Amino acid sequence: MHKIQANASGTRSIEVSDKHLETIHRYQLLSHLVDSNGIIDEGVVDRLKLNVRSLLSGEGGQDKDLLDLCLDVVYNSNMKATALSHLLTLYAGWQKEAEKKTDEGEPAKDAEAE
Repeated sequence: MHKIQANASGTRSIEVSDKHLETIHRYQLLSHLVDSNGIIDEGVVDRLKLNVRSLLSGEGGQDKDLLDLCLDVVYNSNMKATALSHLLTLYAGWQKEAEKKTDEGEPAKDAEAE
């Protein structure tokens, strides 16, 4: 379980699990979310919420993991621009770690095949 800071003073936080991060990855929720200027503001948070709402109205509405992500993270009352910025940072680190584990795991699988 990871905690992301939700406000500038650090008095509020949101808990994000690996399952939440996997769901974000599965639906590519953070891809192309931030404009080229790199500014994360309330408009970007609203865009994320609209994207998730769109997924929920379709077939994704049946996915319990997506619903959990919405309840716990995306629609959390503390989800503001600061929290989204920290979520993006957490996700980037998590993704690098997952790629590193995958890269380390591949040679072992190749060795077993030989």
